[in-house]
Amino acid sequence: METNSSFYGTEKINKIFFKIAPPVMLAQLIQALYNIVDSLFVGKYSESGLTALSIIYPVQLLMIALAVGTGVGINTNIAHFLGIKRYKKADEVAGIGFSLAIIMWILFAVSCYLLMPAYARLQTNSDTVIADVITYGRIVCVGSIGLFTESIWTKVLQANGDMKTPMIAQITGAITNIVLDPILIFGLFGIPKLGIAGAAFATITGQVVAALLVMKKEFHRSPSLCKYPEDIRRIYALGIPNIIMQATYTFYIFGLNMILAGFSDEAVTALGLYYKWQTFFFIPLGALQTCIVPIISYNYAAKSIDRCKHTMTVAFIWGIALMFIGTLCFEFIPEPMLSVFTKDSEVIRIGVQGFRFIGISFIPMVGAQIYPVFLQATGEAFKSSFLTIMRTVFLFVPLGYLFSRFGFVYFWLTFPITEVITTIVGFMFYRRFYRQHKMIVHE
Repeated sequence: METNSSFYGTEKINKIFFKIAPPVMLAQLIQALYNIVDSLFVGKYSESGLTALSIIYPVQLLMIALAVGTGVGINTNIAHFLGIKRYKKADEVAGIGFSLAIIMWILFAVSCYLLMPAYARLQTNSDTVIADVITYGRIVCVGSIGLFTESIWTKVLQANGDMKTPMIAQITGAITNIVLDPILIFGLFGIPKLGIAGAAFATITGQVVAALLVMKKEFHRSPSLCKYPEDIRRIYALGIPNIIMQATYTFYIFGLNMILAGFSDEAVTALGLYYKWQTFFFIPLGALQTCIVPIISYNYAAKSIDRCKHTMTVAFIWGIALMFIGTLCFEFIPEPMLSVFTKDSEVIRIGVQGFRFIGISFIPMVGAQIYPVFLQATGEAFKSSFLTIMRTVFLFVPLGYLFSRFGFVYFWLTFPITEVITTIVGFMFYRRFYRQHKMIVHE
């Protein structure tokens, strides 16, 4: 572990980014293409299926929140112990991951199977859409073991500086999904036509393939049970902010869907299509978040505060430059982007209007996403969680409801205003962090 991670503390920050970000970005690009292709095939099969995917999206985000958040807690702990040269302890933390993945999968699968019908009826009155939500949702939740295990093992590999193996695994899993989508949805090569159930089976198959590939390289033996309580406490002390950050996305998307459902199902579909494109345009930002956690955690543990600050500066420069491309696309070509998925003129009309408002929010969103990750990596769990909860619970949904009362078009103002406020508060926390550490150094 020592040889794979020491460059976090000595190599130039830009060089680290260029080394570890491209594999992450490539893997996320394939994942984004999978999300787009998945919706493309489902949209061609039925409009109700496309709406169902928009409705089930918050539930999938909740799964990812639990899986990735736990993985981040493991990742950050491993990077911390590597930073203070406790390599045996880092291996011990890595060994707990598989047990946590299995526990999370069982709890989530049982809960979602039982609650899925009630959840579907909260989101729509259409019997066809409800049936599609239940079918797709139950399959992807019960079959989510691949998602949970792959997420844990991937974060262990990344903590050790191995970005290549997760990239290969995620690309292979996504390609598996993309290939199986049309075969299972439309019933090609003698396979029975499964419709939206086929899309769900393609999804979980791709996840299992990715999990098997990372397991081959990063399966650690579990430590003794007496080690579990303290290690789990440390994992979730650092992982909970990320879980909250991801899980609150479920809350706010669910809340926004409920607000838009009061206008039309087409409005819900349009918002869902934004989130499909968001996964593509947020690749650079997601890669930056993945990269800065081990760098900052390592250097903070090693007391290299100036290096942490430089990492943030580089991340902001790259984040703003790359997100500007997304802004241009959402402002100038929203109609072609929407037409990829649907020919419904009302969905396109609503989406064009919404995309142009949302595009304005991309630049301030860089700060809204990076500040919580920085606070998490430096042990400021409460502040990291506060930023995320403020953004998703106290800004997105209440502002969405408030603006929608003035008319549907004003609803879209929720996005830029929320991101600006969150970035301002995040900057205040960030500035206070460095002032406190300057005082410690002077003392």
